[in-house]
Amino acid sequence: MSSDTSYSRIITDENLMETIQHGRVDYPFHFYYDNLGLFDFNCIEWHWHAELEFVYIESGTVTFWIGEKQFTLPEGHGVFINSKILHRFSSSDRAVVPNFLCLPFFIAAQDSLIYNKYVLPFITSSMPFRIFHTEVSWEAEALSIIKQIIAVQSCASCELATSALIQRLWLTLYEHTDIPKQERTNVSAASQARLQMMMQYIHQNYAANISLDDIARHAMISKSTVLNLFNKYLRITPINYLINYRLKEAALLLSKTEEKISAIARAAGFPNVDYFCRLFKKRYHLTPTEYRKKKEADCAYWCNGENPEIILYKKR
Repeated sequence: MSSDTSYSRIITDENLMETIQHGRVDYPFHFYYDNLGLFDFNCIEWHWHAELEFVYIESGTVTFWIGEKQFTLPEGHGVFINSKILHRFSSSDRAVVPNFLCLPFFIAAQDSLIYNKYVLPFITSSMPFRIFHTEVSWEAEALSIIKQIIAVQSCASCELATSALIQRLWLTLYEHTDIPKQERTNVSAASQARLQMMMQYIHQNYAANISLDDIARHAMISKSTVLNLFNKYLRITPINYLINYRLKEAALLLSKTEEKISAIARAAGFPNVDYFCRLFKKRYHLTPTEYRKKKEADCAYWCNGENPEIILYKKR
């Protein structure tokens, strides 16, 4: 399995596009063996990428947010995430989720008949994802191929075996999927781009006293449209998203600095430390002090005394 050095959070640009290149120019495929317990708050945060992604749940239970949908899957199931789809997933039980990503032209060259007939209609359609259940025969077959792709990553001829298996997997998916006739609408793309703009504004200004009016003004839309977009795609109000982001940043400071609780509260945008402590305990079921002690213990266990940002299993 992969043992790449990694960081415990996804790195994105201002549009929430993941910035790391998956694979190489001459081999645009990469496999990751992810333990969600090694990510901050057991969560791979909102991001998107041009690559196709296949996720297998080896152990635990995972909650996915893909586009405007949310669902939870137990171990043994899998998910295909289409190119350029905003997504996020988390686990309450340190789920292990081997996954691999590849650019669409890894399946076939972009100027080929195979790409134009079997790949392009899929990646430009309005279908954001596909779930693979164990109870459906063809989906179980797809899961079997996914597990074979995972297994061959340790073989000497893994590149050739992976290429052959990816084509089998894509054929299985293609033959059993009714590709939506409509392509992704500009309205949907514009809505997600607007949402990403607002999320990035919150990420950059969370420590300030920002309001719903500020968020709407930045995105140049009405407050009601802001509320509708957050509810449609994230199932949360923008103010609650802001509060959760502040709490998450505070938790990072608790785990990586020795600053006083009051100083961390102010740095995260909470001028009232008592209010911050109440919200923190409600969100994480631990007081800030208890959380700090727990992260110190986790770091000693997982990192063997190394830099607490450095985690094994993933390089994103």
